[in-house]
Amino acid sequence: MMLFGRISQALLRSSIIQTRQLSASAAHGHGEQTARTWKILSFVVALPGVAVCMLNMYLKMQHHAAHHVEPEFVPYSHLRIRSKRFPWGDGNKSLFHNPELNALPDGYEGRDE
Repeated sequence: MMLFGRISQALLRSSIIQTRQLSASAAHGHGEQTARTWKILSFVVALPGVAVCMLNMYLKMQHHAAHHVEPEFVPYSHLRIRSKRFPWGDGNKSLFHNPELNALPDGYEGRDE
């Protein structure tokens, strides 16, 4: 137990010394150079990286939409049970209802199957 106390005191002392060193280096203008470096990295690396990721997902979505085949509606008795009406709209649709993805108890909206 005494060893644990000594180790924790040593770690505490080293963190205080490290904090003082960081404060001293920030006072000498080191922080301005670091801020400038991170600003440049943000504009040169991060923003183009986000743009490339957005383009990649858009192209994948377009490819998926072109080959997507919707499954047929199967009226399982244990799904889409409405024991009580919803307090909004017509009472049959959930709060975040999507007519393309969420089926009603009698099938999808706007499709004749």
